[in-house]
This record gives sequence, C-alpha cells and structure tokens, in this order.
Amino acid sequence: MKTLPLLLTTLCAPLALAKVTLWQPAVISSDRFESHAAFDPLTDDFILVRSAPDFSGWRLYVSHCTSTGWTTPADVPFAGDGLEADPSFSKDGHTLYFISSRTTDGVHGRNLDLWRVTRDATLKWGTPERLPEPLNSTGREWFPRLAADGWLWFGSDRADLGSLGKTDIWRAREIEPGHWTVQNAGPEINSAGNEYEAEMSPDGKRLFVMTDDAMYESRFDGTRWSPREKLPPEINANGTEIGALFSPSGQSLLFSRDTKGPKSGEFHLWRAGADEHWPPSCPRSGAKTKAPTN
Repeated sequence: MKTLPLLLTTLCAPLALAKVTLWQPAVISSDRFESHAAFDPLTDDFILVRSAPDFSGWRLYVSHCTSTGWTTPADVPFAGDGLEADPSFSKDGHTLYFISSRTTDGVHGRNLDLWRVTRDATLKWGTPERLPEPLNSTGREWFPRLAADGWLWFGSDRADLGSLGKTDIWRAREIEPGHWTVQNAGPEINSAGNEYEAEMSPDGKRLFVMTDDAMYESRFDGTRWSPREKLPPEINANGTEIGALFSPSGQSLLFSRDTKGPKSGEFHLWRAGADEHWPPSCPRSGAKTKAPTN
C-alpha cells in the first residue's frame, strides 16, 4: 500500500476529503488568465496577476471589496512599464513583494527581478524598490515569499552561488540593512530541472514547490527538509499548476491551472479535509474601512 502524500498524513485526512473546486468570483474570473492571488490583510483588497489566455503579458491588478462585491480589476497604483507578477504580502501587510522587468536606472527591458513596495500609516503605497544583488542576478528571479522566520524564498535561473539545475529555489536573509546572504535550498527541493515557485505554509513546516511537470511537497522536521514528494492528482491534473497560496490556517490552498478551455487560466481551491471560510468572500460582514491605496 502506497504512503499517502505527506500533507494528508499530517492532517489525518482521508484522501476522499481532499477535493479541488473552481474558485470563480464574479468580475475576477474572465476570458483571460488569472493567477497568483494575494489578499491584502489591511484593506481587504485582492491583488492578482492577469495575463493573455496563453499566459503572456503578465500584469498586476487590484480589485477592491465593496458592499456590492469585487470591483473590476485595474492596474495597481505602483505599476511599472514591464512585465509584473507574483505578488505576496508581508504578514503585517505593509510590504508587498513582486517581480518586475520595469525600466530601472535607465535600463529598459531588463530581466525579471525581485522588487518590494511599502506603504505609510495612511496605507498609501510608496515608490517600488528593486532588491539588491546578490538577491537579483543576471538571470531571472521568480515568486518572492517572506517566511515567518525572516527568510525570503524565491526562484532563480542564476548560474552562481551553487546552482543545482536550470532554475532552482533559493532563500535569502537581510543580515543588515541593504546586505543579504543567499543560499540554494538544496537537493531535497531542487533537481537538475526547473523549480520556479515555493510556497511556505504559515507554520514553516511545509513547502509546496512548483516545477515543470508538477507540484511537490517537502517537509521541515526542525533540522532539515525532506526529499520532495509529488502532490496527489487532485492538484496535479495537467502540469500547469502555478501560483500556490496557503490560507492563514494552512488548511486550504489556492492555485491556478490552465483549464485548456475558453477561460484558460482559472483559480482552483484545494481543501485538505478542512471546510473554512477562505478565500475571503465579497461582500462580507465586518469588512475593513477602506483607506487610500494610491
């Protein structure tokens, strides 16, 4: 008898309880490719990536939650002139990490780099900041995610600092303002192929890794990460699964998949034996009072 996937074993949830459903909120779901959700913990806004049906031309959009539902997604107020994707909030909601190829220091059309933007006490977004080397490289960077322990996880196809394959998962820590240390995540997580995205569970014990062919899981025992295991077919339907986001409890996972149909990229929700009220519905009672977002 085969061992159940690690996540289901830990949650003691029978495989039959792990289910995937479409998540198609009005106005958000469209004939384009929606992916990479980020829910604003301070304003209830919803930031996402919307691109062409063939998953090209990535841009960041924001939708506001109002008394009548989500607003039509529009450009984020800090949008640049290049490709932009992979948004992720810090736990306190005051910083958003993302990737961008926007013009920087007069250079147009540079590779995708790691960026962050912060906001002040009035929740007005400031000017985005390109993160320094050695986080960024001459290659492409992907999917920045700040873990609870302070490590920033991301993907990169850089060839330096001990790369193990084509694109690897890396982690970095700011040891003093403006100075970072960068490490390869290691052979338990990386292979000779491509690992693009890594989503950390809120408790820091599970890492979901998105690769060329499937989504995998690695677990942390307090000392080291376990060799990754492929997640069940409920998630890995056709190898196009991307942009995973854990719920705050870690019991649900939102991700996108190319449905190969008229709507192309759509959000999917996986509940591993849990029935929680997440993702946030809109409109909803007790919604936060809106503050300026531009």
